[in-house]
Amino acid sequence: MSQQLLKSEWIETGVVGGLEEPVLQAIDGGKDHFVVRDGVRFAGTHLILDLWDAERLDDQEHIEQTLRRIVEKAKATLLHIHLHRFTPNGGISGVAVLAESHISVHTWPERSYAAFDVFMCGDAVPHVAIEELREAFSAARVDVVEHRRGTLEGEDVPV
Repeated sequence: MSQQLLKSEWIETGVVGGLEEPVLQAIDGGKDHFVVRDGVRFAGTHLILDLWDAERLDDQEHIEQTLRRIVEKAKATLLHIHLHRFTPNGGISGVAVLAESHISVHTWPERSYAAFDVFMCGDAVPHVAIEELREAFSAARVDVVEHRRGTLEGEDVPV
């Protein structure tokens, strides 16, 4: 992953987790943290991830350390983490609040299933979460849905 400063606009290029990372370009000098990808201007990328046949879903310390690692690798800014353990099954729900948005988690250890939301705007790179979560929880299957939040229609997009 490399960053280049071009005309005061950041452009992300490279491969993340074995996947070609989309080109993300902060616009307006990055003041509003909207990005441009494939000619579309939007607020940020929201990844919905389902982990199946996953392990360590009741390990609160492991979950917190995984969230911290994702934030660091995504080049995001951590503001706060709050996790809550449920009884009797040991499921954990929580959120890492970021300057760039959030990462939320809900686990069902009795089903070996976890649901994560990863929403980031600006120069943050949310796609690093995919492989980090797969590895951290030894998930046999990871389903990912990507949504562009705050898509702006009809605006001229810089090339």
